[in-house]
This record gives sequence, structure tokens and C-alpha cells, in this order.
Amino acid sequence: MAPFEQLTEDDLAQAWPLLSPEDRVAGFRMLRPEEAADFFLTRSTYSQVTILQGLSPNERQLWLRLLPPDDATDVIQEAPAELRSELLLCLDVKTRNEVTGLLAYAEDDAGGLMSPRFARLRPEMSVDEAITYLRRQVREKPETMNYAYVLDREQHLLGVASLRELLASNGTKRVEEIMQRDVLVATERTDQEEVARLIAQHDLAAIPVVDEEMHMKGIITVDDILDVFNEEATEDIQKLGGMEALDVPYMQTPVLPLVKKRVGWLMVLFVGGSLTATAMSRFEDAIAQAVILTVFVPLIIASGGNSGSQATTLVIRAMALGEVKLPDWWQVVRREFKSGVLLGLGLGAVGFLRVAVWEWLFDSYGPHYLRLAFTVSISLLGVVIWGTLAGSMLPFLLRRLGFDPASASAPFVATIVDVFGVVMYFTVAQLLLAGSLL
Repeated sequence: MAPFEQLTEDDLAQAWPLLSPEDRVAGFRMLRPEEAADFFLTRSTYSQVTILQGLSPNERQLWLRLLPPDDATDVIQEAPAELRSELLLCLDVKTRNEVTGLLAYAEDDAGGLMSPRFARLRPEMSVDEAITYLRRQVREKPETMNYAYVLDREQHLLGVASLRELLASNGTKRVEEIMQRDVLVATERTDQEEVARLIAQHDLAAIPVVDEEMHMKGIITVDDILDVFNEEATEDIQKLGGMEALDVPYMQTPVLPLVKKRVGWLMVLFVGGSLTATAMSRFEDAIAQAVILTVFVPLIIASGGNSGSQATTLVIRAMALGEVKLPDWWQVVRREFKSGVLLGLGLGAVGFLRVAVWEWLFDSYGPHYLRLAFTVSISLLGVVIWGTLAGSMLPFLLRRLGFDPASASAPFVATIVDVFGVVMYFTVAQLLLAGSLL
């Protein structure tokens, strides 16, 4: 890395995750002004707050005023409570009013994500007038100039006109003649995940946000949604791993809060694991008579847990993408049952061959090896079917109860399936091995 006095934007970006908050601010101050601006604007909201906390009030005002209202709102929401009022006062009057309005919305709602600055036109304008008017609006730094939104005098959204359409149209035409009236919108209270799905599904550069009476409130652009995708995907992945989602990046999370985020689920999984031990204790006599049965316990429960984890991961992701909704649960049951049967038959066949081949090569299981092979294969079939059904239905149950489906973590599903797998395996063993090994 270059000497500290010659620090560049790339140097600081590479070292950023490893630096303390104090070193981050010191490094930021060493950047040239144009590099510092680019660096600050491309940092995450959390990193921007870290920088602002280490700066003087005058410096905070300089950097905070570079941000558009929606990004400034994110920074103020992320900042410690005692710093928020001070940051709000750093903004100019117009931006402060805009940010105050955005702060009234929940952080995960479209209203909290939108920018109140957008290009707007009147329907009665001529195309030439519209282009001249848009040129004046550039000074207000709208979020995007790709689209201009056509509003009436009461600020109702009437339609949208692209800049390309305006430039290609006859200058005497009226805006209402070329605008697109069928506009896809989000409401102020639309969840950010739904907004992200709409933008991705319809390949939009921006989506307007309106209230219940179709008054235009702002727009959400695709670059805002990229942050949402990253945030939601990170949260879901962390929950799928069997822990609470982190509030700040991993490297900036102190050890104690990190432990608190993980210990709850570990305790739940420990209790679930103890149920597996309890289930096995109910079959102590069978285990004592045929110790060979214990050899296949890890195989049985791992297969069920893995199939359940696969199913829950597929369903949670499909829910996040809007491909699957609550009313689709029965279709999912049928699909996963068919999948479970086919997967179970495949694994059951492999389990049967495993016992038969080992008997042929090593004479491992004695004269009743065929019964043991059928016990393993039938148990695998049953536990895989159960795993796929349980794993696919748990996200639906959680959503129906109002919880995040991603809380159906893979370890949690595996623990549920383990208990059933043990009971099924030893029950099948008692039925098929009675009079031989048992």
C-alpha cells in the first residue's frame, strides 16, 4: 500500500474493512478533495455515518449536503440517536424539509426509500416547452432525467414521458399526446421487497410512488433497489444460517452483540437436538440387541435434514422473488411430495446397495443383511419425503403467522426432521427385523 501521506481512493477502499473508525476518518481526510467526494458517495450508509461521526460540524455539513434527500435520510436513520438532530440541521432548508417528510415513513416502506426530486411536466405543455422546462429542472438535481412524470395542478399522476420520446416528437405536440398513461406505481406503504420485485420483473429504471389518491410523492430508482437487494439477501442468508440478522457489517459488529445474535438459535437447536437423543433413548432395547443399527443413524437423519434444508431454501427464495405466495401452498405440497418420492427412491436404492455391497465385500452384516438393507432403504424413502414436506411447508406456516419465512433456517428444519427420522428408522427396524436381529 502507498505511504499514508500519499493515500489514494483505491488504497483506502482496499484497507477500509480492516481499519478502526478513527483510522477510517484519518484516511478519508488524507484523500484529495475530488477523490474524497467520489469515495464518500460510493460508501455504504453505515460507512458514511462512520465518517461523519469523526468529522467536525462544519465538515459534516459539507459532506452531508452532497447527498440527495433519500440518501441523507438513510444516513440520519442509521446515525446514533444523539447525532440525528445535529445532522438534520446540517442540511439546507429545502432538503431538511424533504428529509423530515421522508423520516415519517418506515425505513422498509417505499415512502422511506423514495426521492422527492423528480422531473415533472404539465399535460398541456408543448414538447418544446417541456424540453425547456426540463432543462431548468436539472439545477434541482432530480434523481433521474430518463423519465418525466406528468402531473395535474393537484399533483395527481397522469402519465409518464421518456426523454427520448420528447426529443423525437414534433415540438408543437402536447405532452398529453405522447405520454404513457398506463403507469406502474408503488404506494407509500409498499414494502421495499415488493418494490424491488416490481422493478426487476418489469425491467424499470424507476418507479413512481403515490398516495392512496394518486398524488405523486417521489420516485425509487434502480440504484436504490440494488441496495435493497443486497440488504434483503444478506438478511435472509444470515437467518437461513440459524441466527438473527446483523444490524451492521460483520467486521464492525462487536463480539458480544455477535454472540447475542447467535446464541438464541443455538439454544433452540440444542433443545431440538436433545429431542433426538430422547427419541433414541426410547429404542434402547432395539439398539442393545442390534448395535449395527446405530451405524446408519447419521446416514438417515442427515439425508432427511439435507432434503428439508434444500426444500426450505428453494421455497424461501421463491417467496422472496414473488414466485410463490400463500395461496400456492397446496401446489407446493404436491410438487415437493413428488420430488420427495423420487429423491427418496434414489437415496433408498443407494442405501440398499450400500448394505449389499459391504456385505459382499466385507461380510459386515450377517445372514439378515437383506432385511437390514430394506430397513435402511425404506427409512430413507420416508424421511426424505417428510424432510421435503416439512422444509417446504414451514416457510408458509411462518408467513401465515406473520413472521419472516427466512426464519425457517436450514439448521432448524434439519433438527425437526432429525427427530422424525430417528423414530421412523427404529420403527421400521422393529417391523422388519423382528425375529431376526431383534
